[in-house]
Amino acid sequence: MAGSVTLSDVAREAGVSLATASRAINGSANRTVRADLRDRVLAAAAKLRYTPDANAQAMARGRTTSLGLVVHDIADPYFSSIAAGVTRAADRAGLQVTLASTQHDPSREAGLVDLLKRQRARAIVIAGGRLDDPDTTGELRDALADYRAVGGSAAVIGQPVLGVDAVVVANAQGATDLARALHERGYRSFAVLGGPDAHLTARERREAFVAALAELGVDVPAESVIPSAFTHEGGEDAMRALLRAGDLPEVVFAVNDVMALGALAAARDAGVEVPRDVALAGFDDISTLRDVVPPLTTVRIPLVDIGIAATELALAEPSDEPRLTHVPTQVVLRDSTPAR
Repeated sequence: MAGSVTLSDVAREAGVSLATASRAINGSANRTVRADLRDRVLAAAAKLRYTPDANAQAMARGRTTSLGLVVHDIADPYFSSIAAGVTRAADRAGLQVTLASTQHDPSREAGLVDLLKRQRARAIVIAGGRLDDPDTTGELRDALADYRAVGGSAAVIGQPVLGVDAVVVANAQGATDLARALHERGYRSFAVLGGPDAHLTARERREAFVAALAELGVDVPAESVIPSAFTHEGGEDAMRALLRAGDLPEVVFAVNDVMALGALAAARDAGVEVPRDVALAGFDDISTLRDVVPPLTTVRIPLVDIGIAATELALAEPSDEPRLTHVPTQVVLRDSTPAR
């Protein structure tokens, strides 16, 4: 039976040592086999119908056929859409995806990269915005540098601050375009559910949104920019704080869609109707928006496509300098922000 054929049988049939047969079939991280010997081994393996062991190949080559994906929260539709793109591209490359979640704790990222390195992942994709935290960023940079030093490759979705290839989303431009589109619809009074102060993606979006309105002659008071967690619960908390403050603005901008959905839930709990009492907009265009009433105005990011792009960067031939893939955004106006 073919399943009972061992590598020793193949080596004997080819007239080579077991080590040579292993290198010819499984590959090697640091040794090569002469072409004529490799041909003899492969011919013997075909004759005997030998099937190589995937684990043996991984050990011999110093890496597995897995690709690591690190996200902040797999339950978040933003990350699950990115994961769909990563798995699609990995499947095309013959790789399996190993998923790891930080559970919104950025300090865990470096440890997860080290774990994937020890598991000999072929490449790593990290999805999620960076924090304005030199210590955490430095630890992750060092972990990625160590991983690359042993032959791994990596790409990040977010700010290009880690010394590896990056897919960079046009957050500032998207927020600017949204502010202008809402202004054009007649809105003149705004509040921003701004996410964490130190979260770089949230900062890019809220600062660009406020700056664009200032250029249009609309001031957003500092007290109308409400910090919160970058989550559904964060959106709920920030919206409740806004409702407690008294006078509602004409429109509320949440710096991601998950927060906007939290804000929508908090408004409904308080008897505040969107868009009759206050308009609402988000950012990302996550897949769950298709089931939301009213349909939510947002800024579309091609989430599946950026997962694919990051995977392709991570699997590409190494380069001397980090490569950047820039991804545009698109404003999508829906019923949650009707023209005034």
